[in-house]
Amino acid sequence: MELLSHYKFIGSIIVFAVAFFSRWLITKSLRKIQLKFGFQKARILVTNKIITILIYITLIIVVAFIWGVDEKQLLIYVSSFLTILGIAFFAQWSILSNITAGIILFINYPVKIGDSITVLEKDNDITGEIRDIGAFFITLRTPEKELITLPNAIILQKNIKYSPQPD
Repeated sequence: MELLSHYKFIGSIIVFAVAFFSRWLITKSLRKIQLKFGFQKARILVTNKIITILIYITLIIVVAFIWGVDEKQLLIYVSSFLTILGIAFFAQWSILSNITAGIILFINYPVKIGDSITVLEKDNDITGEIRDIGAFFITLRTPEKELITLPNAIILQKNIKYSPQPD
């Protein structure tokens, strides 16, 4: 029994080392991507945070398997988490939908901080320069120097007209 515990400990250390090395390698790669393609530092930092969270979640699951956590219990927990995440993708006004939309805005959306956008509404279009893209809201500065915050989910649902900032 003592020898089995020793192997679990060594296996856990190896998994931790692989996770931290992977995180370091990805962080270094993201910096190179930022320099090569001219992405803004804020976008790279958020992408790095998301990848880091995914690495740590994977680390926890693998270490749990090494130490003998019951697979059925772990599968119940993971499936519950994925169900909640799936609901977040489809819920229109929930906090989770804004977080999900924020991740999509950071990873795969053509606008970035400094671009001018117009949110096309039926009655009143909203025009402004993107000042910040947060986890829940996007902040615009209007031509009148007012700050407007819009939920991230709204940005994905509405038609957007944008003008990229000159390089």
